[in-house]
Amino acid sequence: MSSIDEIKQRLKKNWCQFISTNSKKFSSNIIDGSSPPSIFVGQFGYPQVRIGPMIPPYHGDTSVLDRPEMWIGKSLEDIVNFRINLLKGTEVHNVNNMSGRYIESLQEMALSKKAVESIVTFKKIPSMYLNEMSLSKNESEEIPTIFSAPMSDFKIVPSTTDRKIQKNYYDDDLYASDAIIDLYDNDVAVSHISKVLSMGMLGRKKKRKLVPTKWSITAADDILSLYLLNKIKDNAILDNYLVFDFNHLANYYSVIFIPDEIWSFEMIESWIDNDGRVNIGSDYEIGKKIDHYPSIAGAYFAARLSITEYLFKKRIKASVLILREIHPEYFMPLGVWQVREGLRECLKSKAIPFETFDSALNYAISKTSLSKIEWIKNSSLIRNKKQKRISDYLR
Repeated sequence: MSSIDEIKQRLKKNWCQFISTNSKKFSSNIIDGSSPPSIFVGQFGYPQVRIGPMIPPYHGDTSVLDRPEMWIGKSLEDIVNFRINLLKGTEVHNVNNMSGRYIESLQEMALSKKAVESIVTFKKIPSMYLNEMSLSKNESEEIPTIFSAPMSDFKIVPSTTDRKIQKNYYDDDLYASDAIIDLYDNDVAVSHISKVLSMGMLGRKKKRKLVPTKWSITAADDILSLYLLNKIKDNAILDNYLVFDFNHLANYYSVIFIPDEIWSFEMIESWIDNDGRVNIGSDYEIGKKIDHYPSIAGAYFAARLSITEYLFKKRIKASVLILREIHPEYFMPLGVWQVREGLRECLKSKAIPFETFDSALNYAISKTSLSKIEWIKNSSLIRNKKQKRISDYLR
């Protein structure tokens, strides 16, 4: 396995090659290419935020560059190389100003089913900051972009419109949450739904505004998982304990499904740095949705969506505990998509059944490097389950 420094060096080499290959285009500050489509809305300075398109300096089917649903099985290096190909143009805009050619062009991109031919004129050559790569104690909601610069002009050639998105865009009497659910039920990818929400294209007319990408991703995951949670409340209770495990991108997941009448859900994250130090965060809900913003941020909602999708598909209900262990090789957090897609993939594998909670827990923990004591110490759900059994015994 390559070391972190070796991967970084290869990425920097790819960057140099990318610059060399496209030197003529960069020298003119004008980039033309096929956007996946991809759009970014920042949050810093809110309500005055930086927004803009992301395009590669070449043409064709570029969907893989910004479609996380296609990234399972790819390495961290593969994914960063996808992002190296995207150049982000930015312009400062007020989130409440939904008029003008610039906003209309970005919304047309969000409506598109296929790559959108685009031309961006940058004020300066986009900068790249690979030296800033480091292990974070939290997952970033949005996917990192490597190149970025202010732009002075932006033009597109409209592409094929997604009629499902268009229908919800023109229905400005529909609440945003209902529009998100409708798109999801009509098989629009979650990553695309969050883009449309981010561009202020869903919801009642007077309420529409730009939504920072980070917030729109979390909002979509939260709304959809609560929608599914409501649909599974009358399902049959799972009849035994199930454990799934999976790893990708140096993220190790152990998931325990617990037979239970009342919904409870917890995700515990253990971030391990290069020196072996551990930073642990966890969040928990029981009987109803979480009543505060999670300490593990958007990863919580992304995980809850994957779990509720599985319960809905299997027509069961259960409580769920997720143990996520992140190793130093995951040196550049890639966004909560990898939690959502990683768990979706995890739950496609064959579950291992157990008759008791302790046996399921012991197996799940055996797939991680953290001790049982540490996991239990940081888990409200485990303590609650153990206390419940003691209470039942004393009745």
